[in-house]
Amino acid sequence: MSIAQKLQSKFSQESQDASSKHPEQVLKDFIAEDPNSVYTFDSERDSPKSELCREGKEKGRKCIEMQMYSTQLFQAMQNQGFFCALPMDPTRTHIECKRIPKN
Repeated sequence: MSIAQKLQSKFSQESQDASSKHPEQVLKDFIAEDPNSVYTFDSERDSPKSELCREGKEKGRKCIEMQMYSTQLFQAMQNQGFFCALPMDPTRTHIECKRIPKN
């Protein structure tokens, strides 16, 4: 096997690993990096993809693309202990999610 074939095999295996990761696990891993930050997400109407952003205090803003409809992401964020709602500004269309404090 040539070096080019080995590299191609390695890259295709890595992309299969990333795409085989369930969106729920990707979400958990992303939240685990900074669980107390405010998260926002947005997507086009009826799109199977959503952009999820973390508004971190120390780590700054970081965004990832999720392979989830916004309704699925809304439910998944609630399952992770977040309260999600539209922002107070009526011109904004993204959803803001804040962790619900545990007693």
